[in-house]
Amino acid sequence: METLSPAFFDRDVETVARALVGVTLLVDGTGGPIVETEAYAADDPAAHSFRGPTPRNAAMFGPPGHAYVYRSYGLHWCLNVVCRPGSAVLIRAIEPLEGVARMVQRRGLSDLRLLCAGPGRLCQALGVDKSLDGAPLDRPPFALIDAGAAPPLLAGPRIGISVGVDTPWRFCAAGSRYLSKPPR
Repeated sequence: METLSPAFFDRDVETVARALVGVTLLVDGTGGPIVETEAYAADDPAAHSFRGPTPRNAAMFGPPGHAYVYRSYGLHWCLNVVCRPGSAVLIRAIEPLEGVARMVQRRGLSDLRLLCAGPGRLCQALGVDKSLDGAPLDRPPFALIDAGAAPPLLAGPRIGISVGVDTPWRFCAAGSRYLSKPPR
């Protein structure tokens, strides 16, 4: 199994979002295979980078292969992986396999299907917060491990946004029971 290098992320955001499904995401040894992603490009009105750099989105304009962590609606942390400048992939869900007891403790929830189903749940389970914003993904606490063969994908519109809603940049592992919401 091979750890992803920063060069993996130096591609267009849709390609990276598709390629991340099936990759194992670990934070301090806790995590599992990514089963759901969403792509956000620099020229995308739904992207935080659409209007240019700000203190909040600065990591999106940094080097590829780094984390962009932000708080959604003032409540939940969300983990993105930075691709080319101004573009990032939101990690929406993983299948919890490694460090499950730690994830259950952090979330106070034992339902494996819901443990990491959604970006906020995922970050809480993995212990991701603002302190990891801008951190390189090829060094601890992160590990992104290529699984080799990617699972069959379903593509559809992104969810939880008000603009760019018809862009089919949500990618899901077909048949996964760990998705944040069923694909449309």
